Amino acid sequence: MRRRQFLAGGAALAAGTGLARPSLAATPAGTLRFVPQADLSSLDPVWTTATVAFNHGMMVYDTLYGIDASLTPQPQMVAGHEVSDDGLSWTFTLRDGLLFHDNEPVRAADCVASINRWGKRKGFGQQLLALADEIAALDDRRFRIRLKAPFPLMTFALGGPDICMIMPERQAKVDAFAQITDAIGSGPFRYLPGERVSGSFSAWERFAKYQPRQEPPSFWAGGKVANVARVEWRVIPDPATAANALQQGEVDWLESPLFDLLSTLRRQPGVKLVSTSSLPTPGVIALNHTQPPFDNPKLVRAILPAIDQAEFMTAVVGDQTDLMTVPTGVFTPGTPMASDAGMEALTGKRDLALARRLVAESGYKGEPVVFLSASDQAALVPIAQVGQSLFRQIGLNVDFQTMDWGTLVGRRASDKPAAEGGWNAFCTSWAGLSLSNPGSHFPLRGNGKGGWFGWPTSPRLEALRDAWFKASDLAEQKRICAGMQRIALEEVPFVPVGSYSLPSALRGNLDGVVQASGTMFWGVRKG
Repeated sequence: MRRRQFLAGGAALAAGTGLARPSLAATPAGTLRFVPQADLSSLDPVWTTATVAFNHGMMVYDTLYGIDASLTPQPQMVAGHEVSDDGLSWTFTLRDGLLFHDNEPVRAADCVASINRWGKRKGFGQQLLALADEIAALDDRRFRIRLKAPFPLMTFALGGPDICMIMPERQAKVDAFAQITDAIGSGPFRYLPGERVSGSFSAWERFAKYQPRQEPPSFWAGGKVANVARVEWRVIPDPATAANALQQGEVDWLESPLFDLLSTLRRQPGVKLVSTSSLPTPGVIALNHTQPPFDNPKLVRAILPAIDQAEFMTAVVGDQTDLMTVPTGVFTPGTPMASDAGMEALTGKRDLALARRLVAESGYKGEPVVFLSASDQAALVPIAQVGQSLFRQIGLNVDFQTMDWGTLVGRRASDKPAAEGGWNAFCTSWAGLSLSNPGSHFPLRGNGKGGWFGWPTSPRLEALRDAWFKASDLAEQKRICAGMQRIALEEVPFVPVGSYSLPSALRGNLDGVVQASGTMFWGVRKG
């Protein structure tokens, strides 16, 4: 299967509205009808890195800080902070009047518990907890973080790519490696669990008691003003049906339209294409380094000579080559940490014969490679199809399994053998911001079972990551990242397959969309 075959079973965009689809009945005025890239299978943006959970989290939860369009952290829930002269003590003061959706006040104790839970799963948070001597509430509005060593990236850690969302203390005390089952935050929208229909529908309403900051919105900073009364997520797995619903005005916003339909949507009256991110989206193949056969470093290294990033990205974007970025290294193209270091591993002549020989020499014995693919992710389907075909061509015994994204997200968390419900490979993509630096770059971790799915172990990568946090200036950070890229393209903790840029499709009466990382719903106006 290739990119265009993903339309199989769908209708042409110009077809009428009689197609089978989820109910698209009339909704109250002031309702934003949104078609997400996948169903909201988890409410927990700490437990999972799934983009849909992050987008949900940014509606429901508020944050202590948020980066603006220049990637500079700005206060959000905090009125301000004080730092001791030696840089070892940070005292934070919350703004007045902050309330959770259950009308309980936001307290410093909630922030402390949230930081501790977040810090167990997110890269910047793990670094912060490793340096922290104490994180404690001083009273209801103030908390203090005492450090063993200075951490000048404090506010960037709390408000940057690994942004810390604040939960009630009772919720934040749930084990970070278990999922929360409710979603009570203090953000601009309140989640409506009673309206949830698994696989097809989720809803939020404006939280009337939310107090936005007075600054204009900028990325994740500034005033988060909820201009619509409700947000409804309507899952429409078939991309042609979703696009037709947008054309007919039955939905307002497609987060991830099919690339094949962009040129048609661009010509539709009452429809516009809007970029919600200034950075491309890197695609990756994750490998399970803890189970055969990819626990064999020689076999993992054998894959790279066969990787043709242009083939992967052409399968995604077709002839719209302006929407793809190749080559893509370890870090997001166009960001300060990206470089050409070691890139000959990806840019040299592609050699399937060499890859087949290296597979044979690795000692691979024909063990099944369970390759997971998300059937409802328009960009990931062609990436997975190219990937599994390439794996077969170099001599791997591929068991290709398709499922919806929510099922894949649950499956990838298993570290059991593939025959017992585990996995060996899957494809995903990342917000460009997340892969722009070592602190938030989950696939680049080398900390084994403490890391992201695939769990590679690389003392060399971890040592350089620690050095990056201690770097004195940007030049040193860049030098360190060049070294990390060289190591990553030798050890292959994950396989970079190129980057793409996919605009959202909106009805013409929507404006105020904030360009950020992820899809933000504050600021959006519906005329």
